[in-house]
Amino acid sequence: MSIDATHFTPISSLFGGALIGAAAGLLLLGAGRILGAAGIFAGALETRSLDGAWRLWLLGGLLLAPSLTHVLWNAPPPVFATSAPMLVVSGLLVGFGARLGSGCTSGHGVCGLARLSPRSLAATIIFMGAGFATVFFVRHVLA
Repeated sequence: MSIDATHFTPISSLFGGALIGAAAGLLLLGAGRILGAAGIFAGALETRSLDGAWRLWLLGGLLLAPSLTHVLWNAPPPVFATSAPMLVVSGLLVGFGARLGSGCTSGHGVCGLARLSPRSLAATIIFMGAGFATVFFVRHVLA
């Protein structure tokens, strides 16, 4: 199995990582909040949340960014090589894992590791290992 050239994007990946880091730093410095996407999403769904506006703006930006990138730089739209039901199931499993792990990849992997949190290190090792195992299983055992 060869790697498709479209999956190897070091420049855009580096730029995207820098933007995520900058956004996490700005949110921490400006609002004193950790940029954990799952927690931000869960907080936006709470009707009792008084600070929901910034959460909605941040989530809106996450949804708008791929379209804006496509318009400004003629970047190709994301392509998912799976069915819509599989995407829904995958998203629900990721959400369940984020709740189970008390945080998501952005909260633990970006912000938690930057703060040298031992709990975030453990969570990151576990979710990265689970991701590696899932890819291996789907691509080499089920295939």
